[in-house]
Amino acid sequence: MAAGYSAISSYSRVEIMHLVQQQPQRPIAELVEATGLHPNTVREHLQRLIDAGYVVAETERRTTRGRPRVLYTAATGEEQASSPIAAQRVQDAARRGDLLRRVYPSGEEENLAPDALHQLDALVEDLGGAGFDPLIDETALTVDLTPCPHATTADHRGTLCRVHIGLMDGVLAQAGGPLRVDGIAASCDPAQCVVQLSLQPSASSLTRSGRE
Repeated sequence: MAAGYSAISSYSRVEIMHLVQQQPQRPIAELVEATGLHPNTVREHLQRLIDAGYVVAETERRTTRGRPRVLYTAATGEEQASSPIAAQRVQDAARRGDLLRRVYPSGEEENLAPDALHQLDALVEDLGGAGFDPLIDETALTVDLTPCPHATTADHRGTLCRVHIGLMDGVLAQAGGPLRVDGIAASCDPAQCVVQLSLQPSASSLTRSGRE
C-alpha cells in the first residue's frame, strides 16, 4: 500500500479499523469472523491500533459466570472512547503549535479561537506522522492532502477514505474543540483529496472575528 497512516499500512488493519468504527465494543470473535484472520493476528493488529491511539480496549462487565471478554472500540474522543495515548499526543501538539506561533508570528490576528487552532495542530501532526503533507486553509477550513496516495487503490479506496475520515474526526474530537470533518470535496481527479472541516454551532465555535 502507498504512504498513509502507518498504523493502518496494511489493509487488514484498515478492515479492522473500519469494523470498530462501524460498531463499538467488538470482541475478538466478531473481528475474526468478519475478517477471516487468525485470532492472534487480529490481536496483533489491534495492539498496533491501540498503540497509535486509534482504538481503545475495555474489559466486559459481566453479571453471569464466565471469563469477561475484551471489547474494542474506535477512539472517538468521547468519554467512553477516549484514548490516553491520543490525549497525550494532542496536548503535546498544542504546546508545540503555541510555541511555533510565538516564535514565528504571522503578524495577523488568528481567525480561529485557540481550541480550534489546537485541533489543527493535532491534526497536522497526526497526518504528518502518517506520511501526508497536509496544507491547511484556516479561512476555508480545508485540509488539502493532494495527491492522494490511495488514488490507484480502486478496490479498497472507499473503505480507506471512510477510515481516514473517521481517524481525522477522532483526532479533532480528542483535541476538544469546535472543528469536525464534513467530508471530502467532490472531484473528477482521483488524486485530488481536499477534506472540508466545519465549525460546530456552539459558543466555542465562534471565531475571534465573529465575536468582535
